[in-house]
Amino acid sequence: MDLKNIAIIAHVDHGKTTLVDKMIHAGKLFADHERPGDLIMDSNDLERERGITILAKNVSIRYKGTKINIIDTPGHSDFGGEVERVLNMADGVLLLVDAFEGPMPQTRFVTQKAIELGLKPIVVVNKVDKENCTPEETQEAVFDLMYNLDATEDQLDFPTIFGSAKQGWMSADWREPTTDITVLLDAILEHIPSPKVEEGTPQLLITSLDYSSYIGRIAIGRLHRGKLRNGQQVSLVKKDGSIQKSRIRSLFVFEGFNRVEAEEVQAGEICAIFGVEGFEIGDTIADLEAPEALPTIAIDEPTMSMVFTINDSPFFGKEGKFVTSRHIKERLEKELERNLALRVEETGSADTFRVYGRGVLHLSVLVETMRREGYELQIGQPQVITKRIDDIVHEPVEELTIDLPSDISGTAIDMVTRRKGVMLSMDPKGERVQLRFEIPSRGIIGLRSQMLTATAGEAIMSHRFLEFQPHKGEIPGRINGSLIAMETGMAIPYSINNLQDRGKFFVAPGEDVYEGQVVGENSRPGDLVVNLTKTKKLTNMRASGSDDKLKIVPPRRFTLEEALEYIQEDEYVEVTPGSLRLRKTLLKDHERKRAKNKALA
Repeated sequence: MDLKNIAIIAHVDHGKTTLVDKMIHAGKLFADHERPGDLIMDSNDLERERGITILAKNVSIRYKGTKINIIDTPGHSDFGGEVERVLNMADGVLLLVDAFEGPMPQTRFVTQKAIELGLKPIVVVNKVDKENCTPEETQEAVFDLMYNLDATEDQLDFPTIFGSAKQGWMSADWREPTTDITVLLDAILEHIPSPKVEEGTPQLLITSLDYSSYIGRIAIGRLHRGKLRNGQQVSLVKKDGSIQKSRIRSLFVFEGFNRVEAEEVQAGEICAIFGVEGFEIGDTIADLEAPEALPTIAIDEPTMSMVFTINDSPFFGKEGKFVTSRHIKERLEKELERNLALRVEETGSADTFRVYGRGVLHLSVLVETMRREGYELQIGQPQVITKRIDDIVHEPVEELTIDLPSDISGTAIDMVTRRKGVMLSMDPKGERVQLRFEIPSRGIIGLRSQMLTATAGEAIMSHRFLEFQPHKGEIPGRINGSLIAMETGMAIPYSINNLQDRGKFFVAPGEDVYEGQVVGENSRPGDLVVNLTKTKKLTNMRASGSDDKLKIVPPRRFTLEEALEYIQEDEYVEVTPGSLRLRKTLLKDHERKRAKNKALA
């Protein structure tokens, strides 16, 4: 049987998951009337809500007697750990690009990984039905991108398919729409090489893992050479070189969405193995007698860290099931098994952990997942990781792309340059303009929400890690201070109304607040303690006009990322299954004053 292993690369929101869905329908995995508008591959609630792929997934279809294993990869560079794993299983890639936006920073990030691994690309220019799109220019831009990434001549000689995944057609010419996507499937059979099969003893690099509540941990990877049989005895070669003997108890291959048990697996096939104990991603399953390890997966190092600690606010335990440090520790250890780009370090305190990741999005997805599983915890301000190279402090620098209307580009340039950003290019696209900058990772924290406010929601921002560069100096932080609740109780409309000239509030009338909670943003620098629980003094005198209806501005609500980017160094985000609150690390006012005096001394 012929076999093709392909990974799909695309920037966030360029239509990758929609295309995979159309391929699944073309493979007749189920009737067309089943799950009609359903995004099948983004199965995780978070992925559906955010419209991004976070976890790599496998699915296979059969077309003209060939089995095609499709691997859906994340498009965001924060999930680079996922990307590096899955590209190890592929022989070629579909590079999906939006006909209007062209190649974006995240596309570049994943494409670079694919080219380094020598994978053959097929370029798919999607969304050619969009207004003002430029399919030919996009094709040229992809060629330039690959050339700049040192692609080989064979990789640069890529076929290009045009179409609209949403409308369900693909064609060799964008001016001639077809009725289905068979042109793309034929191109996969013609241009993507079948797996190279070497002779020799079995070798399989574990690139992913799954967990079944019935049988436990399952290793997933592509068999590079040899054969594996059910019941076979094998060696597990760990990353540190140590070898453990083991036995395969069950062997599975992917058919459609399901794992199907197999007696034997040939080289080139992606398979799942149960029975090998104590494995990690990057280990090799090899021959029992003469084990040979494959090169392990190299993962880009983390660039950001956050403190995770137990929830010790006055409202702890009201909503969550898992609130102790033991629960949090066990959950983080479980996450380490499959989240390759993550690191966890225990601090001096028993209930506090420092978690290292690739960016705010990478870490906030973990926090959001834990929150939905019933955990309560508190998260500190994101901190950028610095390094000493030749006795000079270096910090991570990123490439930032902002797409926005050209008449407000000056605002964006001013905001980025104040955060030590350097403009690299300015590319007009119709009425919009695409700006490219180099900016320290520190400068991106908090930039998105400010940029959206300043551009009335018009700016589209994306960024990717470039390299470590010498420290760029101080970046001005949030100037405005916080409004802090004086005591625990319910926020009274009368009090909020009287304090509205002091700043913007984050809580609505009738919400419970506690002492030390950050309830709003001060309109001036410095923190201000306010009393939100104060009711109106009742008298038997009526005041003319002053008892009219109160006009209260709706509170500002944060998403988890916005909250993490907003807080100051001495604040936490309290995360529970039902609430997000901002609070001071020290809840009592006199404790905060003492700490401030101590810092000044």
